[in-house]
Amino acid sequence: MKKISIEFVIRLHEMLIKESGGSKGIRDMRLLESALYSPLQTFGDQELYPDDLDKIVNISYALIKNHSFIDGNKRIGTLVLYILLRENEYELEWTDEEIIEIGLKVASGDMDKEGLKKFIEERLV
Repeated sequence: MKKISIEFVIRLHEMLIKESGGSKGIRDMRLLESALYSPLQTFGDQELYPDDLDKIVNISYALIKNHSFIDGNKRIGTLVLYILLRENEYELEWTDEEIIEIGLKVASGDMDKEGLKKFIEERLV
């Protein structure tokens, strides 16, 4: 799976805040590290999430739910989801409204990880 670095996500977040408003900054670096790296862990040489889509879903979900940034967690979580899907050659048909809906539903607890994965799978081209 093609990955993204913490530095990239931080720069991306700064650009998002500059463009769309809100407070810049990291609330908790450990939560950011956990969101990006936990889905990539192995145990006994076995990947905890062998499927790349599971990894991508878990990263996005954690970015939205963990609140590692002061502001813009839904925005960064959905943008990272979009980037990782494209970088890993997943092609989806979805609207901007659906992308916004993902962030809102995950943040409110109306969509869990399985629901997010199903949402994506239903839109794969």
